[in-house]
Amino acid sequence: MDQKRIISLLAAGTEIVCELGLEDQLVGRSHECDYPETILNLPVCSSAMLDPHASSLEIDKQVKGILTDALSFYQIDRELIKSLKPDVIITQTQCEVCAVSLSEVEKALENLLDGPVTIISLEPDNVNAVFNDIKTVSEILGVPDRGADLTGRMHERMNLVKHKLKFITQKPKVACVEWIEPLMMAGNWTPEMVEIAGGQSVLAVSGKRSPAIDWLELLHTDPEIVVIMPCGFSIERTLKEMGTLLELPHFNDLQAIKNDKLFIADRNQYFNRSGPRIVDSVEILAEIINPKQFIFGYEGEGWIKFSL
Repeated sequence: MDQKRIISLLAAGTEIVCELGLEDQLVGRSHECDYPETILNLPVCSSAMLDPHASSLEIDKQVKGILTDALSFYQIDRELIKSLKPDVIITQTQCEVCAVSLSEVEKALENLLDGPVTIISLEPDNVNAVFNDIKTVSEILGVPDRGADLTGRMHERMNLVKHKLKFITQKPKVACVEWIEPLMMAGNWTPEMVEIAGGQSVLAVSGKRSPAIDWLELLHTDPEIVVIMPCGFSIERTLKEMGTLLELPHFNDLQAIKNDKLFIADRNQYFNRSGPRIVDSVEILAEIINPKQFIFGYEGEGWIKFSL
């Protein structure tokens, strides 16, 4: 197996490389790559133009302002990348807000590097696409057997959840909130994960972008379970904005609230990352939706119950 010099500008990409046993080939990372902790000493090749400490409403305004001005959400350190002499760069085309995009990488690399570089651009929009991305990365990096082993282990864990729920016919309506202000539901692979975990996803469609909704739509749907998981937010970060939701008219009238079925999940470390830990996300949802059947041990770290 040839040694390659890899820069990952996507957190999920970094996790895939590490799970494939190729961490020693990583020479650079993005500002968002923070798992596993052993990669934190790598040179950081990007920085964000958004203020991560702003409220969800303010971040939304920043995003729309950047889009209006046709600017980039991220800055790429071109000189650092040049000095690292990568053979492979991993990025994505799924969402220009979530991570450095393919177009930004191509623009940054234009007439920059002396030798050829392979750009791996990941674009998952459902669970199966995540598995395909892992397969693609493993093949390009020359370790297809490791990729097959990794996806095999991931499938086993998901199948365990499916098997245990095989004879459970009650599927509660589950609303996964991906953004608080404005209100958005979690799309892409999240609805499919809800289904695998034994729920019925509402107001979002698997494989489709996360939709913005009106509060009255959620109120009318009246989900049995509500999981708050803002994009890129930790549990602690989300807790700071819960007041915005609690002030919505008739929020307490939702059956999820009446039955103490309001939860907060860590979307930064889990649901956002379309890599190996997507299975952890399924297991988190299984614990939330079917607590009598599953105790994986994520409570308190991957999710919490929020009681009024």
